[in-house]
Amino acid sequence: MKRAIAVADIGGTHARFALAEVEGGGVASLGDAVTLRTSDYQGVESAWAEFARQTESGLPKGLALAIAGSVSGESIKLTNSSWVIRPRSLAEQLGADRFTVINDFGAVAHAVAQLGPACFVHCCGPNVPLADAGAITIIGPGTGLGVAQLLRAQGKYHVIETEGGHIGFAPLDPLEDQLLATLRQELERVSAERIISGPGLANLYGAMAAIEGRQAPLLESGTIWEAALAGTDLLAVAALDRFFLCFGAVAGDMALAHGSKAVVIAGGLGFRLKHLLAASGFAGSFVAKGRFRERMEGIAVKLLDHPQPGLYGAAAAFAREHQ
Repeated sequence: MKRAIAVADIGGTHARFALAEVEGGGVASLGDAVTLRTSDYQGVESAWAEFARQTESGLPKGLALAIAGSVSGESIKLTNSSWVIRPRSLAEQLGADRFTVINDFGAVAHAVAQLGPACFVHCCGPNVPLADAGAITIIGPGTGLGVAQLLRAQGKYHVIETEGGHIGFAPLDPLEDQLLATLRQELERVSAERIISGPGLANLYGAMAAIEGRQAPLLESGTIWEAALAGTDLLAVAALDRFFLCFGAVAGDMALAHGSKAVVIAGGLGFRLKHLLAASGFAGSFVAKGRFRERMEGIAVKLLDHPQPGLYGAAAAFAREHQ
């Protein structure tokens, strides 16, 4: 029997909401998303009220939340936003009789597990389908750097939520040594997320300007991204080149740590950069693991091609928990 639920994918920049139907442990349908900027609302309650206002048919009693942050405890602080979410209180306010809470990239891992081959675009490595057994790393830049692990075994799957984006950044050449030293002057700790994320490009850009002994001509993160993609600022272009090199290196490190047979790139920013990945230094950095190069060359890297993987995955997580 199909069950209607409300789903949310709440990140540092955007909060997305939709209605979905679940059946038999999977997603039967996903409605159109309502996308709101988190900075325009004081918290999830007011954003949810706006979603409810735009939903003429009313909200169902099932609720699934995908949240960009650690989901342990009664209160959840978003990693890159001031919002604090109390899932149980929210469920009570909304009159939900069942609810599921999951990390945002844990939700994406559920989407990877349940979506078909048509939703995956080949990036590098062997051009083969995702393996039916073994580990798959899911990674992607957005407001932060999301990482999750998907384990398939004996016809079933398990999602392992992680905070892998917060591992320490490991420089691989003299320039990256300088970048790390420069960023350490401003940041308490330089994690991978400080470089491989939307704001990370601005960090790279500013650090590269400082290394050259000059002021960064551009200041806003969005302006730097626009200049890098349009090729109108050479320093921004160089920062984007380095971004891809670092992204490939970290994705490869995660694949080694997880013992993965495949890697799936997800996240809003990863999706928007798909046309640049093939010509970037990502693939070279991904396999550059010394004695493990041959193993890395055997790992397929795919890009998840779905407009709302967080919402789809939140619905899939609900379906699995309450099937």
